[in-house]
Amino acid sequence: MPRINNPKPPKRAPKIDIRRGAKKKPCSFCQHGVDRVDYKDLAQLRKYISDRGKIRGRKVSGNCQQHQRDVSDAIKTARELALLPYTQRTVTERRGGRGRDGGRDGGRDDRGPRGPRPSRDNAEAPVETPAVEGDLIDDASVAAEVLEAVSAPEASE
Repeated sequence: MPRINNPKPPKRAPKIDIRRGAKKKPCSFCQHGVDRVDYKDLAQLRKYISDRGKIRGRKVSGNCQQHQRDVSDAIKTARELALLPYTQRTVTERRGGRGRDGGRDGGRDDRGPRGPRPSRDNAEAPVETPAVEGDLIDDASVAAEVLEAVSAPEASE
């Protein structure tokens, strides 16, 4: 029996266009006779931004090609001038993810809870340790103190 090198894939059902009978959304800018989109009109621009901060596409917003381009340029200009945020702040209550067994605090079960955080008011200045061989010293006065501290114990022996 001869071997078939390129078997034909099974035939798929033809795609059915769901919106076949539905009318396309009319462009709201064309309907109202707006000739240019203003980047300072934030209430109007927010309609074309998703809850995640993305610019909605033409099929979703219903804008014509020219007005969609104007809307996206106006949103980008408003973002540059800090009138609109680049992303929306989202708070999630998810557990899990990267790390050990469950993300942020899920991996701390075996070590117990964290202790209290030190307040910024009581923060002490970092304690400087004397330099040892091989460390670079930038200040000459510090270098002299370190040299005396290192040589003093050796002289007493």
